[in-house]
Amino acid sequence: MVLTLLGKPDCHLCETARGVVTSVVSGLAGMAFAPSISVEELSILDDPELLEKYAEEIPVLLINGRVHNIWRVDADRLRAAILEV
Repeated sequence: MVLTLLGKPDCHLCETARGVVTSVVSGLAGMAFAPSISVEELSILDDPELLEKYAEEIPVLLINGRVHNIWRVDADRLRAAILEV
């Protein structure tokens, strides 16, 4: 499973989202039935297509390329989505 956090530098909501993602992934790391998870971060400033599509919605969290959340990442919802896979 790949979690992709789209954001930009100096974005306080992006920093908060990063903390939620890190906390959830860390909490699931020791669970035998949790899927393997990789986390990547992309700046919308580095990709014109991402900038055009998500400029007003960051942070955006994608799970396996599909939008999971915009603006705020809810820990319980993210945990549930990861464990559904």
